[in-house]
Parts: sequence; structure tokens; C-alpha cells
Amino acid sequence: MTEAQALYDNKRMTPTDAAGLIRNGDTIVVPTGVGEPPALLHALSERRRELRDVAVSQILPLRRFAYFDPDTRANVRHDAYFFGGASRPGGQAGWIDYVPAYFSELPMLLDRGLLPAEVVVSMASPMDEHGYFSLSLAPDYTMAAVRRARVVLLEVNPNVPFANGDCLVHISQVAGVVESEDALFEVGLPEIGSVQEAIGKYVADLIDDGATLQIGYGGIPDAVVMQLKHKHDLGIHTEMLGDGILSLIEAGAVTNRRKTFMPGRTVATFALGSHRLYRTMHRNPGIEMHPVDFTNDPYVAARNDNLCAINATMQIDLIGQCGSESLGHLPYSGTGGQVDFVRAANRSKGGKAFIVLPSTAKGGTVSRIAPVLSPGTHVTTSKNDINYVVTEYGVAQLRGKTAKQRAEALIGIAHPDFRGELREAARKMSLL
Repeated sequence: MTEAQALYDNKRMTPTDAAGLIRNGDTIVVPTGVGEPPALLHALSERRRELRDVAVSQILPLRRFAYFDPDTRANVRHDAYFFGGASRPGGQAGWIDYVPAYFSELPMLLDRGLLPAEVVVSMASPMDEHGYFSLSLAPDYTMAAVRRARVVLLEVNPNVPFANGDCLVHISQVAGVVESEDALFEVGLPEIGSVQEAIGKYVADLIDDGATLQIGYGGIPDAVVMQLKHKHDLGIHTEMLGDGILSLIEAGAVTNRRKTFMPGRTVATFALGSHRLYRTMHRNPGIEMHPVDFTNDPYVAARNDNLCAINATMQIDLIGQCGSESLGHLPYSGTGGQVDFVRAANRSKGGKAFIVLPSTAKGGTVSRIAPVLSPGTHVTTSKNDINYVVTEYGVAQLRGKTAKQRAEALIGIAHPDFRGELREAARKMSLL
């Protein structure tokens, strides 16, 4: 028996015993999305009434564990880095708090102690012969938290791929190992309607062969992906690796050959897709998973020439401010990596940053292009960063344009039913 295997056997325990290592006052860092370990978080939920002042910090929780409970918030609470379906209701009701931050800067905030991290819980691949696990599903900010944590707990599952990249943790760094064989959480491609398809075509027409892509989360970015299968020698440097990107790889559109930074490799910081995606990641030399302060750092990502960043927003005003994370004052998601990649694409030689949105909301009764953002809206991407804005009615290119030129361009891609009132509002604001 190797020394690594002996350590593994000594640290193997039940989920209940692992949860017993959590102390009052601890902050537990959980990876993004599929990286969340269900057995460990169920065990934490079962124990929550024994604990006091424990926080769970995470981007995009996928399951509503029992600790999402306003009645036991004093015991175990959720502090969101970014809201998902499980945490959004609590965020909007006020019993879940959140941390405003750029995705790329979360590791730095952890390294500097500005964000606490006493415990890390994560999904992990089986250990290799050298004693290493791969946190392939979401190394994101988790690798930084591992460096600071008192306790690292891994839920080891044979369905988790062993991926290449800076996502490895050694058994000597781990306090407890819990084993499971449950199927991983799957997220399929969203349904794409005619509006999303039209937006996707406008964006795809502006993406050249050989471009490197960052694809955001949501139906419209995936609609863009569906229009790119005929392209050649695309590259990938992104935050989320999903089934849309997998479809481009399988179609032969992604080869990474013409990337000017890390050629030959698809680069991402978390995976969210199907079992087919997770299997494709396993020991694949063409895919690397890295922490988010590498993937999303605008200076690093911009080393890719012709970087095209595609991200969605919910509302934009007539000078180009984007509200991508709240409905008025009510939080909906979070800052995430949108600003990181908009800035990266703007810095990239030949790069293009796209912000995409349907022209209307609420069944066509509300224009998403507005004179001003709704009161209380959290500004995600500033007017100084925005370049291409795309709706189903066309493309507005904003960088280098005056405020009046921006207003004119944005009104031109608004829904025709709202252009008159937008023009009238713009005149009152001296924007036309």
C-alpha cells in the first residue's frame, strides 16, 4: 500500500462524521454549480440546529438543501457570491445576503482574508496513484479557499472527471474523504425560440473563423453557439464549459489551433452540462480547468487575439449602462464574469464584446432598452465598457460613440412599438 493510499484510508469517513468537523462561526466555501457535494451538504443540513453562526458561501447553488431555511438562519446561513434558483427566493426576501464582487477577484479576496474560508467542501474525482484529486467541475475560487481552509472535505465520486489544469488537490491537504456514486447533476441546453435565434444570427455573422470564444450562461449565448457550427478553427477561453461548447467541439468548429494564448486547449473554470460533457473532460489533454483568477483575469484572457465575449443582460439604458443582475433593487443573479470578459475582449487585439438581450420583457409589454435603468437596478457593466449590443432587431456598436449617437443606435434596435416613446424620452434628456 502506498503512503497516499494509507492517508486516504485513514481519512475516509461518513458524511455525518465529516460534518462533525465544522465548528460554530465557520464559513464553508462551496464550488460553483455541479461542484457542490450533495452528501456533505445534506449532512450539514441535518446537523444545522447544533451549530451557530455558520455561513455557506457559493456561486450558483443548484439544489435547495434543507439549510436554505429562514428559521435556522442563525444556525447555518447562505451568503451568496451569485444567486441561483435555490438561493434567489431567500435573496429577494432578505434572509440570504450576498457579496458584490467580480468573479475573477474572488480568489484574491480569499487570499487576502477579505472573505473567510475555514472549511471547503467539494466534489472530487477519485484519487490518482500520486495522491491527487481533480476538482475538475469547479476549481474557480475553490482552489484559493483550499489554501486558506482549516478543513478540506471532499466528496469523491467516480463520475467526476479527472481533468488537466490547475485543479488538483493532494490527499495531504484533505481532512476528510466521503465516497459517493450518485449521478452528477445535469443541465441541458435551453429551448431556443425565434427571438434568441435572430439574436444568435446577428452575433454569429460578426464572429470570424479563428476567433476565441467566451460564452456566457443562458438561452441567447447558447443560441449564438448553435449558429457557429459552420465556423472553422474556433478557440475557447471561457468561464463556463457547457454542452453548447461541447457541440462546437464535436462539430469540428472548435480546434483551438489559432489561439494566440494556450493554443490547442479549451480553457474554463467550471463545467455545467450533461454526463456526455463530464465524460469528455476526463483526462482529455485538449481541455484544462483553471481557477477563475486565471481564466477571467482580463489581462490573461486578452492574450487571446480576436477574443469574442458573449454575455446577456436584462436591461440597458440609452447611454449603455447594463443591469444584468437585478430586477430593480431585487437581486436576481450576480456580477459573475460579465465585466471580466467584456474588458478582456476590449483589450484583445481584434476582440469583440457582445451584450445580448431580447428587445422586450413581460410578453412584449416592457422595453428592455430604457431611457434610464429601473430604480434600484444594480449596474453590472458600465457605459464605458459596452461595445456591441444586440437584440432581435439588430446590432448597436457603442464604443467611441457620443451619448447622443449611443441613444440613436440603441433606439434603432429597440422593439418598434417602443421607439417613439424612447425618442421622446431621449429628447427630454437632451440625448437627441
